Parts: sequence; C-alpha cells; structure tokens
Amino acid sequence: MQDFDFYPEKPDLVEYTPKSSLSLTIFSLVVFIMVFLLFFEDQLLFLVNLLIVLVIHELGHFAAMKVFKYKNVRMLFIPLMGAFVQGKKSNYSQKQSLLVLVAGPFPGILIGNLLFWYASLSPQNAWLGGPALIFVLLNIINLLPIDPLDGGQMFKLLVRKRVNELLLVVFALISSLILIGVGAYMRYYVVIAFGFFMAFRVRAMQKKYQMHKELHGESVEYATTYKLLSNKDFSKIKEVVLEHTPALKKFINQVSSEESEPVLASQVNNVLVTPIERDASLLFRIVIIGFWLLSFLSPWILSTLLGAQMWSPDAL
Repeated sequence: MQDFDFYPEKPDLVEYTPKSSLSLTIFSLVVFIMVFLLFFEDQLLFLVNLLIVLVIHELGHFAAMKVFKYKNVRMLFIPLMGAFVQGKKSNYSQKQSLLVLVAGPFPGILIGNLLFWYASLSPQNAWLGGPALIFVLLNIINLLPIDPLDGGQMFKLLVRKRVNELLLVVFALISSLILIGVGAYMRYYVVIAFGFFMAFRVRAMQKKYQMHKELHGESVEYATTYKLLSNKDFSKIKEVVLEHTPALKKFINQVSSEESEPVLASQVNNVLVTPIERDASLLFRIVIIGFWLLSFLSPWILSTLLGAQMWSPDAL
C-alpha cells in the first residue's frame, strides 16, 4: 500500500511566485539609500562606492541566471545588509549553480585589484584606493563559507551533503568572530555589524543541522522537493520540526487546522534540501576552488608586487 493509506495527506504548499519588477528593484534601492543615510549621513561617498560595488556584483548573478534560463529573476536591496538576486528553476545543475554564484564576487575582486593597481601608478590616481578596497573587501567577505553568502552556497555545492552542514556551522562561528575582530581593528563598523549578524545565524544553522541529523538517523529523505515528499516523510519531518520549535508547537495547538496547515507546510519545506544534479567534473571543481583561494590571496599578492599598502584603515 502507498504511504497515504497510513498517513494523512500532506497539506498543499502555498508558494509565492514573485514577478520580475524594475519598479520594486528601484523602490528597494531608494529605501536602502534612505536608511543608510539615516544612520550614516556623513558617509555619502562611501554610499556611492558601496552602491556601485553592490550593483556590479548583483548584475553578475543576474546575467548568469538569465543565461541559464532561471525564471522570475529579480534584484532587491536590503537596508544596511546588501542586495540579492532571486530566481528559480525546475531542475538545478551543480555546474550552472557554481557559475551563477561566482559571477558575482569574482568580477568584483578583479575590478578591485585592477583599480588598486591603477591607483598605485601615480598620486593623481590615489583616490581610487577607496573604491578598490570596497570592491575587494565586500566581495571577499561574500566568499566566506557562511550561509547565505555566496561562499557558503559554493561550499555546500562542492562538498558531500552529510559533511558540509557541520562544517558550515563551525565556519560560520569562526568567520563571524574574525569579522568582528577585523572590523574592530580596522574601524570598519559595517563589518562589525555584519559579523554580529552572522553570529545570530549560527544558532539557526545548528538547529537545522540537528534536525537533518535526526531525520538521517530515521532514514527520512529530506533531500527532495515538497511536491515529491511522501506523506510519511512529511509526518516525520513535521514531528521533528515541532520538537525543535516549542513556540511553533504552542501556536499549532492554539489554532485551527486551516490556519496551522499552511504554516506547517512552509516550515517542513524550509527543512528540505533542494536536490541538485552533480554534473560538475573534478577538474571544473578544482578550477573553481583555485580561483576561490586566489581571490582571498589576490590583494596581498598585488600589494606585495607593487610594494604598496592596500589594507589601510584610512583608505576609505
């Protein structure tokens, strides 16, 4: 017999399908600018440089998604946090996903290093040191193996799924502490704030890892889509989610099934891991990792070759 003979039918998942909207992108950009100036009204030049870096970074992701036929692709800005590009596909490829991810930070780091090289040629070009530093610093931070940064997504794509979650939790904790320390030393308060934000995510990542560990022990297939999820596995994942989320369990007990079912469907869907076709060759992965490591080392290599100091706290 099929599992629905023994388990209740899983509720329908209500998915919001956003439409690509230039007006929404512009609106989010305006809000981003207003909130930034509210807190840092004397940092107009930094804001201009920051927006240039963010737009170029996100346009890289946007263009790659368009090339690989992602649907509903759109760019949004988040006040005091940054920006992101969102899109969906019915079938995900490891190789294509990696190319979409690197299309954001790699060009930005290259541009930053080129600007730094040009700034070192003469005193008249020295003003380019500030934009160069922002290009390199923000894109290198984005390559840290922390979820939801590009580096965290790349890390998950490059390693085996049962290994990467625990390592991501450890990397997230260590990286957040490093960001806070580096930001304090160099007086970059935005970096300090970002480090604290990453620290808050560590608990959520650790919680999800524990749920996956329990589900793996019970042979529950959580690496699937909600549509393909069996009623049996839905019931088991729901039990684990409620066990790890007392507030949700209390809410479910206080409302009707009509109110609770969409919430449960959404929470169960959040636990699932999107299946992806592992089509990237070993050589391709090695090349990606090589450029990844080179990105971290590039500013120090360039600084050494030029005999100039790139990481100066006064560059901005």
